[in-house]
Amino acid sequence: MSYYYKQEYISPSAIFARVREEPKSYFDSAIVDDSLFPIWTNDCLQKLGLAAYPIIPAVIFVENYQARLPDDFKYAREVWMCAKWEKDYQLPSSIYQQLTSSTIGLISSRLDAPDVFCDVSCNYPDIIQAIYKTTQQVALEFKKQYLLTPGNIDSACPKDLYCANYNSVAPNSYDIRDNKLVTTFECGPVYMLYYANSLDEGDVQLIPDELRQRNFIEAYLKQKVFEQVFNQTTDESFNQSQQKYIYYKKLADEAYILANTENRKEDVYRKQRKIRQTLARNRKYEIGF
Repeated sequence: MSYYYKQEYISPSAIFARVREEPKSYFDSAIVDDSLFPIWTNDCLQKLGLAAYPIIPAVIFVENYQARLPDDFKYAREVWMCAKWEKDYQLPSSIYQQLTSSTIGLISSRLDAPDVFCDVSCNYPDIIQAIYKTTQQVALEFKKQYLLTPGNIDSACPKDLYCANYNSVAPNSYDIRDNKLVTTFECGPVYMLYYANSLDEGDVQLIPDELRQRNFIEAYLKQKVFEQVFNQTTDESFNQSQQKYIYYKKLADEAYILANTENRKEDVYRKQRKIRQTLARNRKYEIGF
């Protein structure tokens, strides 16, 4: 499993309330309303990319080559097959047992038994020796995990997303369609990391609890509010509305740059990997003494 930066997510209701209060006169006069706030919030999250969506692990079970995806599923990040294998293993050593018995006065001995071998010249020997060879077997049970290959890249692993399954060379593949995970194997558990559409109680997408991203969403909502005002004003107040719209659009663009820069920062695991790669880059040129 690859590493990823885990964020906390909150409801955008506090930002909605702040945006409604600051240009309150426009909302009181019903020039604009907040019905489009959830849609504009989704636009902000899509503009920020999948770094703004939570990553959730899940274990689903495939039956009859398909499994139902979680209700909040958006895109797949990693899909692992977790198979359980059982196999008999024959031990390399054997146990030998030798049995020697006399045929004189022994009525129960059978010379035609499959364990007894006698030369043609030997009719009824006085002593019979039988050697038994026993080979033991051990039942092994183990787990096997590997990344599944995307069957249809556009739906199973979109090209503009980070997806670890791009590097998979496994014989089994998966596809995502009709809110189902379709695989090339009949049954078994699958471990998945996926981007989720997490909603609050009002069915509004949750947002990252990070200052720069919250500021960008707030600035973008204000920009859209004054864009509505700008589109609905008369000629007398056209210049004033235009100046306000330009001002808030500038704030939204600057906030987006800060939020996007924050999303692109490397996490601690990538920094560690880069440090190790830098230290080992010229190691092949070292001369030992």
